[in-house]
Amino acid sequence: MGIDRQHSFWGSGSPLGGLTGAGLLVMASARLSWAITTAGCVFWVYGLTTFTFSLLSSVLGKKAFSAGENKVLHICLASFWGSLYLLIFWLMCPFAVLEVFLLLLIIPLYFASSGIIEQLTLLPENSNHDIFEDVSDAVSQAAVLSVLMILFSIIREPFSYCSLSFPGTYQGMITIMYFKSNSFFPIGIFSASAGALILLGYLICLYQYSKNYIFPGDKK
Repeated sequence: MGIDRQHSFWGSGSPLGGLTGAGLLVMASARLSWAITTAGCVFWVYGLTTFTFSLLSSVLGKKAFSAGENKVLHICLASFWGSLYLLIFWLMCPFAVLEVFLLLLIIPLYFASSGIIEQLTLLPENSNHDIFEDVSDAVSQAAVLSVLMILFSIIREPFSYCSLSFPGTYQGMITIMYFKSNSFFPIGIFSASAGALILLGYLICLYQYSKNYIFPGDKK
């Protein structure tokens, strides 16, 4: 490939390294059911949008999808797949979708700002499009963000609500695990965004310490 692809987790544009997914981490991690539903949409939008863009670029050429002039087209393409996921999930779990309706709507914007499309458009015109590599890179970024959301929610929800939830059927969220209210778990501050930012800041400190230990001298 003709461009330098950053590491999906340790790179400067990763969800923890560059805080590119901080908003989703805070909003979607309040409940495990929200995180699972949002993570599925992230995989769906990142993977299918990249596949569609890479396929069209290989057929029509890169000039038809330049990064500067057709930014709106990239967003519309991601919004199409995001809307399709929203429709499919609405038919299966309408109440579960209502709980994360706003999160599902902004995921195409996160994809548009992830830089995946820009990396593809910066490839030389005469270079061969490897659709599998393009989709693998997008899915790896989606996997990092999705796993972080789910793990963060597994930590946050028990401390906030003494429970763990899961997206159910037409009834919406269902509780799969409940802790006793007199245990040390309920710390209400983590249920709010301010408490989530405190917890996220602690995780970012661990991330930066681990990154400096694994990659000493790497400031990017």
